[in-house]
Amino acid sequence: MNKDLTKVALRYGAIHLYARREYIDMESKATLPVLAFVARLNSMGYTVSEELLHALNADSRQTLLREITSYLRKVWLEDRNWTPLVKGWTIPNGSFNLDRYNGCPFCGTQFNTSDFVINNERHNNRRELGLFTEEDLRKKLASLLSSATPLSKTQQDSLRTLLAYYGLPKDVSIAIKENVAIVLYDLVDSGIEEETSALIKTPADILRYLWYEKTKRTQIIEPKTYIRDSKKRFRTISKQLCKNAKSEDDVKEALKLKYSRRDCLRVARWMNAIPMTAKQAAENMHPKRGMWVRMIRALRLGEYSRKKGMEHLAEILDVFYKQDYSTWQGRVDKARCENDADKTLAMLKQRPGLFARCLFSTMLRFGSAKTLAAFDEISDKLPTRLLVSLGNAAELYFDTHSDHDVTLITGRIIYLKPNKLLANFSEDELKQMARDVTDIYRSSMGRRFAAQKTDSKTIFIDPRLYSIPIDISDRTATIQDTSCALMGTRFAVEGDAVRLFLKCGTGLHAQHLDMDLSCRITFQDGETQECAFFNLTCVGAKHSGDIRYIPEMVGTAEYIELSLPELEAAKAKYVTFACNAYTDGLLSPNLVVGWMNSAYPMSVSRETGVAYDPSCVQHMVRISDANALKGLVFGVLDVAKREIIWLEMPLFGRTIKGLDTGNAEALIRKLEAKLTVGEMLDMKAKAQNLQKVATADEADESYTYAWALDPTDVTNLLFPDKVMK
Repeated sequence: MNKDLTKVALRYGAIHLYARREYIDMESKATLPVLAFVARLNSMGYTVSEELLHALNADSRQTLLREITSYLRKVWLEDRNWTPLVKGWTIPNGSFNLDRYNGCPFCGTQFNTSDFVINNERHNNRRELGLFTEEDLRKKLASLLSSATPLSKTQQDSLRTLLAYYGLPKDVSIAIKENVAIVLYDLVDSGIEEETSALIKTPADILRYLWYEKTKRTQIIEPKTYIRDSKKRFRTISKQLCKNAKSEDDVKEALKLKYSRRDCLRVARWMNAIPMTAKQAAENMHPKRGMWVRMIRALRLGEYSRKKGMEHLAEILDVFYKQDYSTWQGRVDKARCENDADKTLAMLKQRPGLFARCLFSTMLRFGSAKTLAAFDEISDKLPTRLLVSLGNAAELYFDTHSDHDVTLITGRIIYLKPNKLLANFSEDELKQMARDVTDIYRSSMGRRFAAQKTDSKTIFIDPRLYSIPIDISDRTATIQDTSCALMGTRFAVEGDAVRLFLKCGTGLHAQHLDMDLSCRITFQDGETQECAFFNLTCVGAKHSGDIRYIPEMVGTAEYIELSLPELEAAKAKYVTFACNAYTDGLLSPNLVVGWMNSAYPMSVSRETGVAYDPSCVQHMVRISDANALKGLVFGVLDVAKREIIWLEMPLFGRTIKGLDTGNAEALIRKLEAKLTVGEMLDMKAKAQNLQKVATADEADESYTYAWALDPTDVTNLLFPDKVMK
C-alpha cells in the first residue's frame, strides 16, 4: 500500500489498490480477513462498494489490510488523545468536584490522557468507499492540472502528491496560472528542469513561481503588505507565554532574496525564452515594478543579459528600466477620467477578463445599455468562472440596502458600503441591471453548452445538487483529508444533537498552547450568546473546558455539545462555529476542527469525558502548514432548517467576540446567492435538449451527490472554456 496515493484516493471516497478492473472477479466470496476488515471499517463509519470488496478478495493479505486500517485510524485521529479537561462535562453543574477533572480547572493544564475513542456501530450514516486504480489517479492528476478554477489547499496537496509519483502528463494543458507556479516548483524541486520553459508564457509566471517558492502562496502580494499583515496576525498578548510565535523579523528574514548561481541562470533562461516582445514583457512586469527591480538585482539578471545568447533578456531589461512602454490600464484610466465612453469601452473589449472585473462600475458610469451591449460582444471569450461570478454577484452589488464583502489578497474580508453612484438610479432600474447581467451570462452559458457535442438524450440530476454552490475560486486555508466538499455545502443534521470538536498539539512537546473552540448563538430577536472558555454553558450549548497547556506529544481536545430542541425552544436562528488562537500567534498547523451528528444519541465516556466517535463525524478539516489564520469560522448551523453550512471565514481576534455576526450572515447570503451545481446542470440540459429523468439507472448522463464532491470534475464539466476557443 502506498500511503500518499491512498491519502489522495480517500479524499475522493476510495481506497487505492494496485489492481486492474478487467481482472477483478465480481463473483468471488469474501475471505475471513476481508470480512474482519470491513467490520473494522464499519466502526469508523465506512462501508465498501461491491467492486472494492471483490478487489480486496483478490488481494486479502493481512499485512495490506492492516496497513490500510492503520492509515485510516491515522486519518481519523483514532490514535490521538481526545481527552477533554472535564470528565463529566455533559452532566448538570453541581458541586465543585475535582474528581470530574482530567487536569487543573484553574490553569488548564491537562494531567490525564487517553488514546481511547468511541466506536458505536449503531450509527448507520456510513460513507461508502470505492476502488481507485492507477488509471483513476492519473485521471485525477489530469483533472487537477486542467482545472478551470484555482485549486483549494486540499487540491493543491493532492496535485503535488500525484505529480511526485506520475510526473507531468504530456497531453494535458494547465489552465490556471496559479497551478503553473505549483507545477514549476515541483519540477524544479525534483530536478526536472527541461520541461519548465514550455510552461512559462509571461514574466508574471516567473514572479509567481518565485513568490510561491518563498511563501507557498500562489497569489502575489506586495512584500510590505505581506509583512504588515503578518505582523497583525502574529500579534500576541504575552511574549513570555508565546515563545513559538513568529516575529516580524522572522517574516522579513524569510522574504530575503538569496539565490544561488544555478537559480539565477534558470530564471535568466526563462526570461530570455519568453514568447513576448520586449515592450509586452515590460508592460506585464509593470504592475509589480518594485518587486521586479529587487528581483532583477538579486538574480543578477543584468550580468546574465550581457552573455551571448541572452539578447532577448537584455532587450527586456533595457525597455523596462528606460520605461519605454505604455500600459493598457493607464490608457483606460485616462479615457475613463475624460468620460470618453466609446474609447473606454473599445479598450475594455480588448481585455475581456478586465472588462468583466469592472463591469458593474462601468455600467453605473456610462449607462447600462451601452456598457452591456459592448460586453455582450465579448462575453463568449470570457473564462466561465468569471462569467459565473458576475451572475452570482450582480444581485448583491446592485442592492442599495446591504453591504457586500470583498476578500482581499491577504485573505482578510472587508465589507463595503454600496457604490455611491447607485443613488443615481431607482430601485426598479437597479433590479433591471441585475437581471440584464444575469440574462447575458445565462445566454452565453447556453451557447457554450450547445456547442458541446453529445449523444445523450436523458439526464439525471440529484436533488441535493441544488444546494451545492459552484466552485469559482473560493480559496481555502484548510485541508480535507476525508472529503472534498465545496464551501457552502449544506449538511443535514440527523438527530437532536451536534457535537463540535477541536484537536491540537499532537506531536508537540508539553507547552503552553491555547487553541479555543467556541460558538455564537444568534436568536431571532437579534440577541446573541457565546459558548466558550469564558462561558462554558448557555442556552442549548455545553463546553468541555478550556485547556491551555498541552501534554507531551499527544495533544488534546475540546468539545461543544449543541442541543437542537433547546435551541429551537429558545428561538435560536443561527449557531456559528469558530476556533481561535488565544495566545499563540496563529492557529497551530496540526489543528483539526469539525462536527459530529447522528440519528442516535452520541456517547461520552464516563471515565475520561472522551466524546469523539469517527463514525459520527460529518465533516472535518485540518489547518494547513502554510496557513496565516488567527481564527476561523468553519460552519454555521441553521437551526430552523436543521442544516450545517460549511464555510471558511477568517477571524482576526483572540476570541469569538471578534466575530461580527452580520458579516457571517452576509457570507451566508453570498453563498446562497451563488449558482448551484444543479442549476448549472439545468442550463446544460436545456441547451443540449436533454430530458430529465427520475433515477440514475434510466439516464444517459447521471450526476449524483458523490460526483459533485470532486470540485475539479464539476468545474471541468460545467466550465466548457475549451469549446469557445
